[in-house]
Amino acid sequence: MPLGKFITLEGGEGAGKSTQAKTLRDRIATLGVETLLTREPGGSPRAEAIRAVLLSGKAKRYGPIGEALLFYVARDSHLELTIRPALARGAWVVCDRFHDSTRAYQGAAGGVPIAAIDALERIVIGPTRPDLTFILDLPAEEGLKRAAARASADNQAADRFEAMSPRFHESLRREFLEIAQAEPWRCAVIDATRPAQAVADDIWATLIQRFDL
Repeated sequence: MPLGKFITLEGGEGAGKSTQAKTLRDRIATLGVETLLTREPGGSPRAEAIRAVLLSGKAKRYGPIGEALLFYVARDSHLELTIRPALARGAWVVCDRFHDSTRAYQGAAGGVPIAAIDALERIVIGPTRPDLTFILDLPAEEGLKRAAARASADNQAADRFEAMSPRFHESLRREFLEIAQAEPWRCAVIDATRPAQAVADDIWATLIQRFDL
């Protein structure tokens, strides 16, 4: 049984990443493997504090580059305190968002030069790259409707990124699909327009196939 796998879930707002990450964590656990569920921004005390700043919109005044730097400060802590120790002891890590989101949100949609993001990745991430990334894909308009319905049900306002324009979110979708096309050995695009159970089954079947379980 292969151990120490790093699995990420990516996609636009309302794609169901958090739900699918939890379902995937539970399914992997049935294999008798230690499994850690985490998220970005967040995953360590320092990173969670930065998450609150980022999602509140307080970091917006620093511009896309400032936001990108804050994401990488959070990511550095997350990697050092949570992800790398878990992988080192042979656990499977399931992470709701990782570096692809920075490439999409702050890079393609926010205008941060890709060279700057590449440099941050080399410094902070180094060799700790996902073994498998699921890109949950659905039209931006549908994703925003889902996100709004979720926020209403939880009696919460839209966060910093959910409140961005539909054009911004369509650019995110295009970037995620381009990432998947550029790295097919790592990424798998999953149709997230379907019911959650169908999406979960597709994710599981893909994981079984990719890892030859």
